[in-house]
Amino acid sequence: MKGLIGKKVGMTQVYDEAGHVVPVTVIDVGPNTVIAHRTEARDGYSALQLGYGKRRYSNVSKAVQGHIAAAGYESHAPKWVREIRLPEDPAGDIGDTVGADLFEPGDYVDVTGTTKGRGFQGVVRRFKFGGGRASHGGGWERRPGSIGMCEFPGKVYKGRKMPGHMGNLRRTAQNLQVVRVMPEDNAILIKGAIPGAPGGRVLVRQAKKK
Repeated sequence: MKGLIGKKVGMTQVYDEAGHVVPVTVIDVGPNTVIAHRTEARDGYSALQLGYGKRRYSNVSKAVQGHIAAAGYESHAPKWVREIRLPEDPAGDIGDTVGADLFEPGDYVDVTGTTKGRGFQGVVRRFKFGGGRASHGGGWERRPGSIGMCEFPGKVYKGRKMPGHMGNLRRTAQNLQVVRVMPEDNAILIKGAIPGAPGGRVLVRQAKKK
């Protein structure tokens, strides 16, 4: 099981070998630094703790400073820290770096990110409701319409689609193909779109269903 923490840079397009235009998302993945190992004997599960990005060393607690010291962090601290679950105990040393060359063109990955926040939205935008008629005494073009009953059971059932907060949710796009790997730039190009806005944190992992 392979995985990296990255940052969504944006979308562009490249040409494949047949000359066809392929839309891709550029993800900056590194390098990732190995901060800690999680083993079955000590922690009850196997995983690799990775750090990505930079933040001020003074902005993290003493406990975090002591935790990341073994990985070689002295002048700065990692901005994002995540664990990648593994089928067996990890190999290698703490402080090693992992980059874009972990993946190869043709690999399939799952990308997890946070979707764009849309604020409070009505049912037409949030759930694609058709709304009411705009003539003949309508007057409720963008309203949801009836949501309950008159006499029995006299309540609104839980889960009813209604206006509310939209977006800003953790979502995973599955089975996306790696089109190109650029180790010199610590970037990978993935076919299609991924959740989130440019600059947002993403987690790129080996596809589970491929």
